[in-house]
Amino acid sequence: MTDDVRAFVIESLKDMNYDVDDIDDDTTLGPAGVDLESLALADLATRVEDRYGLRFADDESEKLALMTVGEFTAMVAERVAKAADGAA
Repeated sequence: MTDDVRAFVIESLKDMNYDVDDIDDDTTLGPAGVDLESLALADLATRVEDRYGLRFADDESEKLALMTVGEFTAMVAERVAKAADGAA
């Protein structure tokens, strides 16, 4: 699941016109990494929410900006797995 989420995140960033050539799991989403500003971070979060049926709390945006791509994809995959376990 993590690989699927990572691929979706990378594809979303590419679609949002970010250079994804040098992005890896250690690249931060915010400053000094992908450098997503708050609006772009909200766009990425919305895309992930729509794709995986998740919801991020309003107060999570600062936390998301500090995450690496690997941390973000792992968190999303974990939430998807928990939601699937709860639905089963």
